[in-house]
Amino acid sequence: MAPTLELGLDTFGDVTYAPDGTLLSHAQVLRNVVAEAVLADQVGLSFFGIGEHHREDFAVSAPEVVLAAIAGQTSTIKLGSAVTVLSSDDPVRVFQRFATLDAVSNGRAEVILGRGSFTESFPLFGLELSDYEQLFEEKLELFTELLKEEPVTWTGTTRGSLTDQRVFPPTESGSIRTWIGVGGSPQSVVRAAHYGLPLMLAIIGGEPLAFAQFTDLYHRALDQFGRERLPIGEHSPGYVAATDEQAREEMWPHYRAMQDRIGRERGWGPATKARFEQDAGPDGALFVGSPQTVATKIAKMATGLSLSRFDLKYSLGTLSHEKLMNSIELYGTEVAPIVHELMA
Repeated sequence: MAPTLELGLDTFGDVTYAPDGTLLSHAQVLRNVVAEAVLADQVGLSFFGIGEHHREDFAVSAPEVVLAAIAGQTSTIKLGSAVTVLSSDDPVRVFQRFATLDAVSNGRAEVILGRGSFTESFPLFGLELSDYEQLFEEKLELFTELLKEEPVTWTGTTRGSLTDQRVFPPTESGSIRTWIGVGGSPQSVVRAAHYGLPLMLAIIGGEPLAFAQFTDLYHRALDQFGRERLPIGEHSPGYVAATDEQAREEMWPHYRAMQDRIGRERGWGPATKARFEQDAGPDGALFVGSPQTVATKIAKMATGLSLSRFDLKYSLGTLSHEKLMNSIELYGTEVAPIVHELMA
């Protein structure tokens, strides 16, 4: 485990309500995301991640552009994706965009690569869902070659081959910190170890400590591949308010609406208050409550899963920008100090 646990934030740029109860425009949501990131930097958080989506309820389809805007208004916070859907993108262009972000942010860029839990990008970019696995495997293979920042020779079936090709711009440090986002697939865990990339666990339901089987698998796989121990992170939803009761009351209706909307698309049953309370409890995957409650839970999971970083997915459906800003303030100024004290 890292001596100091990094604490970060993730958002998908969820389209939120205005004070008058109407939905904000995508443009205003994007401006609000920049403001949220600036506050995260001001309160001393380690990382700010933005997810990529191509649907009406999330405003961000080009995370790197938003991250570049944030880079110009921040000084220390690391900036990255959460996640970049590599399967439906071009690895060369992904590398170039994040290398450019790394330059304009003075070396603060990171990228989390994943297959994504939504599939809208496949038809949008003319790809077949039947190629889901092959697209990710081949493109990840190429991206790891690009990370070496040397001339690349590569052949595959999902894009044109490269022969002794240099890719620009290079980074000043010679590398971009790159994670593999995993939702619970052992194959993906072993793949991350194979390529020697840090592991980011997306834990959005159930009991996070059950994922210890994946961290153990990751460590065993790293040993088998002859690699040193690498960072492990966790991404989970949550919300911080003055008290547990306030946090749960403010989060629940927006969380329920979001879960039901996505659930209708995927054939899930409706969200229930009982399940919400269970996931919000000491062993569940929702980090919702007072600063003390959230901090205690983060420290517990960080110890149990050998985490180097914890990223709170703080945007929760239509929950307002003003409440998100208050949650970020509490997370940075009250949750973080308690977590670091508990971890020490």
